[in-house]
Amino acid sequence: MSEPVARDIMVKKVITINKNESVKKLSDILIKNKISGVPVIDDDGKLIGIATEGDLIVKDADLHFPSYFKLLDSIIYLESLDKFKTNLKKYLGTKVEDIMTTKVKTVRDDTPVSEVANIMIKYNINRVPVLDSKGGLIGIITRADIVKSMT
Repeated sequence: MSEPVARDIMVKKVITINKNESVKKLSDILIKNKISGVPVIDDDGKLIGIATEGDLIVKDADLHFPSYFKLLDSIIYLESLDKFKTNLKKYLGTKVEDIMTTKVKTVRDDTPVSEVANIMIKYNINRVPVLDSKGGLIGIITRADIVKSMT
């Protein structure tokens, strides 16, 4: 018997959110559907990111300016200023596009399930969108789907 592939275990009815929707709408979708994240699509239906409860938590967290010290009239930051800028954008964001994660790991529908599991473990992610050969979103696989496929 051949190894199962993504299309065998993926959820085909993918709940998505448009990049222009409000953060409040995102929160409502996550709560209503009892899920922790959704793919973000643009106006053409193309996958452009993932928005998760983790992104919402960053928005609600206290925002701290990076620690720094002055040396010879220069400011030296002890923490990443880029990370602060990203978090500031998320903190101030009101649209999903402002808080979503843009670096999304995806798989094709013929990717072996073992490879999908390895991607989740390697990148510490809970969901992987499944794309067709043209880059269209056709499904999603969560860690729970992987576990179910093992039984």
